Amino acid sequence: MNIPMQVVSFLSSRGLKLATAESCTAGQIASYLASVPGSGACLDVGFVSYSPSGKVGFLGVKESTMKQYGLTSEEVAREMAEGALRVEGCCADVVVSNTGLADSGPDGGPPPGTQCYAWSFRTRDLDIVTFSETRQFSGDRNDVRSAAALYALSRVEHYFNQLPSATGERHLRSTP
Repeated sequence: MNIPMQVVSFLSSRGLKLATAESCTAGQIASYLASVPGSGACLDVGFVSYSPSGKVGFLGVKESTMKQYGLTSEEVAREMAEGALRVEGCCADVVVSNTGLADSGPDGGPPPGTQCYAWSFRTRDLDIVTFSETRQFSGDRNDVRSAAALYALSRVEHYFNQLPSATGERHLRSTP
């Protein structure tokens, strides 16, 4: 079974809805899910916020966070995911976000292929629990974007299964 099909099956079996908050992948995470028959039952909404102004205006990312940590950071990815859960009209239980570089960036910045992720879950008591991690992928621009999108989906069930042990912690940084 392929990754998008596994995620749709997992979400559907638990009655969960997913939203995406994407930068580098530019909607590819949502697109992979939408390619699976039956995904309408579990795909809520997708945000593509490629620019800093989009991250601030639509997802509530703080400019100070972007300045302090850079656009390619777990801190920005977390604020993107949590911001999407707070958008009026978003009915998702989980948001997957990513921000990163598909190819070379500014000198002194992260290496090409660096992707930062966050997975935010709305708990039954309406708290938000967020996990984050950073990965690096190789290949050309579109290879990186595709691998990054599939990786984001591949970790949804993993982090969902860590929720019981995350009680009382709002942000969790994970190493695979």
